[in-house]
Amino acid sequence: MIQYDHHVKVYYKDVDQMGIVYYSRYFEYFEQARTELLAFLGLDVSSIEEKGIQLPVVSGHCDYRLGARLEQQLIIRTMVNELPKAKLRIQYEVFVKGNDAESLVSGYTVHAFINRKGKPIRAPKTVIEKLKDQFNLAD
Repeated sequence: MIQYDHHVKVYYKDVDQMGIVYYSRYFEYFEQARTELLAFLGLDVSSIEEKGIQLPVVSGHCDYRLGARLEQQLIIRTMVNELPKAKLRIQYEVFVKGNDAESLVSGYTVHAFINRKGKPIRAPKTVIEKLKDQFNLAD
């Protein structure tokens, strides 16, 4: 498993009238965390796209248990549990900093690999190699 923790502070713009993070904001947090995870792996979005590869979200899901609140410090734990073939699944768990025993929110996004023409492709070798390095897998 590959795991990366991204830290986020809840701002006023993120909450509803009750002071709880608005449900759709979690997908924005997921995107931030995913971008940072990919950069951590040496797969920053700009370099991937320069190679003609795009990773659109084809599916997303979120389960809400407890609402995060204004000014809380959150950890978005981002995980890749398996090597992709044609799609990459990224999982997320959201915790209040200092309390990673209680998940507030969990979810996932699934990304297809496509070329510049929008045609589906298999996971590129460069992506697989970077992931294998983190999984400590030999060829």
